[in-house]
Amino acid sequence: MTLTETRLEKDTPMAVDTAEAAPLTEPRELTLSEVAHASGTTFILALFVTLSGKPCAKLVPIQAVKQLEEDGVGFAGYAAGYMGQEPKDSDLVAIADVSSFTPIPFVKPGLAIVHCDPHVDGKPWPYAPRVILKEQLRKAAELGMTVNVGAEIEYFLVNRVDGQLVTADRGDTSANPCYDARDVTRMYDHLTEISEAMNTLGWGNYANDHEDGNGQFEQNFDYADAMTTADRVITLRYLLSVIAEKRGMQATFMPKPFTTRTGTGLHMHLSLWNEAGAVFPDADDELGLGLSSTAYAFVAGILEHACALQGLIAPTVNSYKRTGATATSSGATWSPRFATYGGNDRTHYLRVPDKNRVELRGGDGSANPYLAAAGAIAAGLDGVRRNLHPGKPGSGDSPSDMLPMTLLHAMDALEADDVLTSALDVAGEGVAKYFAKTKREEFFAWHNTVSEWEIDQYLTAF
Repeated sequence: MTLTETRLEKDTPMAVDTAEAAPLTEPRELTLSEVAHASGTTFILALFVTLSGKPCAKLVPIQAVKQLEEDGVGFAGYAAGYMGQEPKDSDLVAIADVSSFTPIPFVKPGLAIVHCDPHVDGKPWPYAPRVILKEQLRKAAELGMTVNVGAEIEYFLVNRVDGQLVTADRGDTSANPCYDARDVTRMYDHLTEISEAMNTLGWGNYANDHEDGNGQFEQNFDYADAMTTADRVITLRYLLSVIAEKRGMQATFMPKPFTTRTGTGLHMHLSLWNEAGAVFPDADDELGLGLSSTAYAFVAGILEHACALQGLIAPTVNSYKRTGATATSSGATWSPRFATYGGNDRTHYLRVPDKNRVELRGGDGSANPYLAAAGAIAAGLDGVRRNLHPGKPGSGDSPSDMLPMTLLHAMDALEADDVLTSALDVAGEGVAKYFAKTKREEFFAWHNTVSEWEIDQYLTAF
């Protein structure tokens, strides 16, 4: 059964059989119990992610699906990770979003995932990433717009041998492996199993390729509304991880696992839509990119908030080894250093590949897709509300436009940015301050750890 048969899209709710009904009634959405039984599901992973992007789930048998549907399932939030809770706090109760129901029998027969919105004491929990994104989509709707997002999933396939990280495919050693047909063919079974899974789900997988680093791959699927895409990013990371493990490999989305290789991005393609259709195109654009004034305002908003936005789309210590890379074995880093925009030019922070969308290239594989989308939307909509303009394409690579050099700099920028902090603080609960605090702790935990580089550099230097 495909996703289009089981996932309840907001614009096309599934209907019950009305052949004998007279007159016809409004179609109703199917319940979680109905879609689970219809798909042959026997167990459901009731899943949510923490602020750090960790997927958390409980395995619910089909016999308890009504309880999951009516009451949700409880978690000790403090034990889950970065969710703004202490041991004394009330449970997080994960409430299933039936529209996200996704059968995944290619992992285990009868298994499905349903994404959930954590609640505490009956109210949506403001530290929940999905709740944060929902608020930004509501604000876009207030402006009469919806947001579509496409995401590019990059990752490395690796193993650990004697404590060292190595490429899973030991034959993948060429100096210029990008798009190499032989490297793709050696990983044929893995890549095609993932592709077939995505297409079974109705995601529209359209390309699977070897990326610029040895052992690095990218697998693409069609764009959708922002929430659906964020859910799919989490689902695909899960699928990639467990399917790689079946073949004795590890899929990693770490931004920069190898010093001399290119890093792993999470590029997001963003577009605005209203009742009349796509908002971004304008054939009369004097700057030559085919964009409307609204599109330019959206671009300008993202550029103005780029330094703070990096804290959400590049949220780890390792992220800044990618954006700060000076050299790779291929000769290119493919990650921006400045908050610039331009046409079909992959050196920019915002690339405009065509008139319908803009590609945000600053994000990496460690990004939480809900927070990344929420931050980008909040920044872009601020530009729309203020009718900003980004200037001529290609301008803006001065030191003042440089992106943060470290996670610490990014957190300073985030806390100083009222638009991005407001995007996190959907209920005035201090989520932004909590997020910045945990990320600063992460930075100093790394900073306080003695590295091999330091030993090599200083052991006999004095």
